[in-house]
This record gives sequence, structure tokens and C-alpha cells, in this order.
Amino acid sequence: MSDPAPVPGSAEHQQALVQRLFVQHIVPLRGFLLGLTTDFHRVDDLVQETFLTALKKAADFQEGTNFRAWLYSIARYKLLATFRDASREPASSLSPDVIEALCAVEPDFSSNDERLRHLPDCLQKLAPQARHAMELCYQQTKRPAEIAACMGWTPGAVKVTLSRARSVVRECIERKLAGGLA
Repeated sequence: MSDPAPVPGSAEHQQALVQRLFVQHIVPLRGFLLGLTTDFHRVDDLVQETFLTALKKAADFQEGTNFRAWLYSIARYKLLATFRDASREPASSLSPDVIEALCAVEPDFSSNDERLRHLPDCLQKLAPQARHAMELCYQQTKRPAEIAACMGWTPGAVKVTLSRARSVVRECIERKLAGGLA
């Protein structure tokens, strides 16, 4: 016999909701953080810390409100907290003031949802090797040198393939959004 579903409004319901929504937003969250710091390891740590904090604060999230804004706010504060420890701040990172300014502008993600709807179909239009390189890069978060080792290519060939594949996918999605056949 399976466990009954959590009662709406209960702590278990809120935690399950936040977990489900977090999984749906993890890729854009990583992109958001990568835009603010270039340290891949720091981003991984920040994503984990953001998840743990979101779970702890699950009762504060109001179902039906903007989860992405709530989550990004937590991530921003986590990133800013890392800057308080000067020993962790690499010279290539943005200053806390710049991060605050960038986060002050609320981006409109509604067009992203429409773009994401077309992404799987456009990825299928890629040549198998290009699609595999894209999967290694974006699903397995491998860097070009790692992809090159997996595929037996040079890192330069991987970069060219990824650049061309991104262009093909972008053009396909743009055609679909414009109502054309892709």
C-alpha cells in the first residue's frame, strides 16, 4: 500500500512542492549563477546550498506565486554570502554591487517557456554527433576538453561543433516561433 499524498498546506506538502519545482528550475538556476560567477565548482556548491535553504524555507513559499523569483532570491543571497569570505572571492568574479544591480532587474521568462517547448524537436534535427556533443555539454555539463576526450575529437572541433549546433537550434526555434516550418 502506498503512502497517502501529503495534505495541502502541510509541511510535507510544501517540501514536496518545493522539491518538485526546484527540479524543474535547476538548469536555469545554474545558468543564472554561471552568469554571475565563472567558478563551476562554486556554482555547484551554490545550487546545493540553495536547494537546502529552499527546503528549510519551504513553508515560506506561497503556492501559485513566482517560484523562480523566490528561488533566485535565495541563490543571490547565497552567492553574496560567499563574497563576505574574502578568501573565496576570485578576482574574476563580479562585485556584490554589480550582482545586486543585475538581480534588481526582473527578467521576463515567459518567452523561454515557448522556446523550451520547441527545443526537443529542434535538437532532433541535429546530426547525431552534434546532438551527442550538445547532450554532453548541456545535460552532463562537460567542458569542451572532456567532450573531446569522450568523442575522440580535438577541443577546437568540439567548440566549432557546439557553436554550429547552437546556431542550428536557435534558427530552428526562431522559425517555429515565427510560425514557419522548421
